[in-house]
Amino acid sequence: MFSGIVEEAATVVALRREQGNLHLTLSCSFAGELKIDQSISHNGVCLTVVSLDGDTYTVTAIQETLDRSNLGLLQVGDKVNLERSMLMNGRLDGHIVQGHVDCTARCTRVEEADGSWYYTFAYDSTPEMVRQGYVTVEKGSVAVNGVSLTVCNSRPDGFQVAIIPYTHEHTNFHRIKEGSVVNLEFDIIGKYISRMMTYGK
Repeated sequence: MFSGIVEEAATVVALRREQGNLHLTLSCSFAGELKIDQSISHNGVCLTVVSLDGDTYTVTAIQETLDRSNLGLLQVGDKVNLERSMLMNGRLDGHIVQGHVDCTARCTRVEEADGSWYYTFAYDSTPEMVRQGYVTVEKGSVAVNGVSLTVCNSRPDGFQVAIIPYTHEHTNFHRIKEGSVVNLEFDIIGKYISRMMTYGK
């Protein structure tokens, strides 16, 4: 379980394909604190640490994960948003994020707004996705590359978010531009409500 508050944007230092799997090796400042089998959110995808080596560690993404996320598009040198799992004795500063990416979206516009930025994202939406709760609502929460954000200008197939300078600098948002592909995780509460409404009919 995560909160969508990114700790660090790590650097991809190696990528290795093995059949349908992708092994990602990343460098980050807290690699020395990690343990084998620990869960970490990578651009919003929950992955398990499988090996450690100094200031780097390796995780493995299976084909299902690669099909649903942007991890398969990563290249050496790219930045990845990291968050370790929540401590249950702390404040929930973001929202409940599971690390289970629902789909990808494409950035269609980036606007500077007097020191902050507005990012517009679009995604393919179907009636089945809506029934599963893969939607946004105005002022609701959404995780974009694992970052907990508030939705504005919600549409059936897209939305906008405002990014403050701190988030822009300390996550990989400063590398997102028009055409970039990002990971989306819709609000789990909305998913449950959508499912209950479907079953209640």
